[in-house]
Formats: sequence, structure tokens, C-alpha cells
Amino acid sequence: MTASAYTDSTISMFGILAESFAAELELFLEFLPRLTVALLVAAAIYLFGILLSKGVIQILRRSSMPETYHAFFKKLIKGIALFFGIIIFLNLIGYSTLAASLVAGGGLTAVMLGFAFKDIGENFLAGFFLAFSRPFNTNDVIETGGITGQVKSIQLRHSHIRTSDGCDVFIPSAQLFTKPLHNYTLDGLRRGSFTVGIDYADDAEKAISLLVDVAKTTRGVLKSPAAGASIKGFTPDFVEIQLFFWISSKDQENSLGRVRTKLMNSCRLKLIEEGFTFSSDVSTAVDVRMKDKTGE
Repeated sequence: MTASAYTDSTISMFGILAESFAAELELFLEFLPRLTVALLVAAAIYLFGILLSKGVIQILRRSSMPETYHAFFKKLIKGIALFFGIIIFLNLIGYSTLAASLVAGGGLTAVMLGFAFKDIGENFLAGFFLAFSRPFNTNDVIETGGITGQVKSIQLRHSHIRTSDGCDVFIPSAQLFTKPLHNYTLDGLRRGSFTVGIDYADDAEKAISLLVDVAKTTRGVLKSPAAGASIKGFTPDFVEIQLFFWISSKDQENSLGRVRTKLMNSCRLKLIEEGFTFSSDVSTAVDVRMKDKTGE
């Protein structure tokens, strides 16, 4: 090949490339308005999601919902807005088939992940619903599944409970959502009780009056609702008297166990002072066994 022929071939190749570039540039310029509109629409949708998430957070901050849920809803709203923005963007630029594939693929992926992580998904879903109808707050004393303790923190997937013996328990949200839950501090009150047995020869009405009077003067026992006592039942050897009292569940210095111990000891001393005879056979779930002053 001569130099002249080589030069002509090179010029021809560059001419083809230039024509191709010009054609692609023309197509791009024709496509540019649609791309610009699609980008603006997608950006507007995402911006709307950001503004909506901020508005929702402002509403949630006025409620009793923990900060953990605030961050979750913020990310959820922004994520949904971003997803819809991408789908609409692809549709506007003419990639509707790809957009449909993403929607279908996302649904299929969600189903597969749901089966693979059933327990995790169940806890997240339960935590999501608990965010709207949560029967407890931080520092409440609750019981569920035989576990009793104070709520230290509330997460989407679980809640941190600290029992009275200092054990930290992380209870899954699914358990809190599906099993019975006892909240001892919802109204700020908690009731305690104990049972004492006295001899049949003793005056039961006087014993009831003495127990109530002692309860009224014991620190930590509320004046209202007032303490009360009644005859619980009869056994072959003694009369059972049960005393009920109320404490403030928000008073950390006077817990139920501490107040009950103090009250039981004060009642024991008062009944001994008044000459009552105790039975040593009283046995109930919240009972203290009290012996008479002779030690028998």
C-alpha cells in the first residue's frame, strides 16, 4: 500500500468516526430534554421524601415514641422515595422494561429474604406495629413470658429488660407483640400484698385495724389509693389476714420489695407488741412466715 492510499484510508476512517460521533451527539441532544426532565422529577420525588421524613419526625417527637423508631421511619420514608424516584426516572427515559424488572425483582427478593430470615422479619414487623400501639415505655416495669424487669431501651427488633437480680434480657419484639404482657407502671401505681396468720382466739378486726394503721405510716406506701386488709380465709389452725397496699412505680428509692419488707417487719413488731399469736404455717405466693413471740 502506497503512502497516498494509506493517508486516504486514515482520512476515511476518521470521517466515519466523526459522522458516528455527530449522529450520536444529535441523538443525545434530542434525548437531553427527556433526561433533564427525568432527573428533575426523580430529584423532586427524593426531595419530597426528605421533607416528608422531617415532618414525620417532628410529629413523632411530640409523641412518646422512642428515638430508635424516629431513625427507622426517617430511613424508611427516604428509602421508599428513592426507590420510586429511580422507577419513575427509568420510565421517563424509556427504560420501562428495566423499571418493571426492578419492581418484580424487588418483590421476588423480598419474598426470598422473608423466607430466609423469617424470625428476623417477624421481629421487625412486630416492632413496626408496636411503634404505633406500644403498651409500655422506657423505665416501665413489665412482665412477659415469665420475665419481669424494668425496660431500659426499646429497639425495633427487641427490647432491653433488666430484671431485679441485675440480669439483662433482650426480649424479641414478636414475643412482646404476640404474648400477654403485664405493665405494672402504666398508671404509675403498683399494688403489693402479704398474708399473716393469727390465732382463732385473737381479735381479727383489731388485727386488721392495726395492719392498716401501720401501712398508713410506712414510708413508700401511698395514702391514695388507701391500704386495706381483710380476712382471706380459715385454716384448721389459724385465721388468714391479707393486707393490700399501693406504691408509686416511679419511685426508684422505694421499690415494691423494699417497701413490702419494711411494712411486713413493722406489722410483725406491732402485732407482737399488741400480744397477737402468729402461726408459722402461713404459705402463699406473697407471704412471709411469722412465728409467735415464744419462738414456737
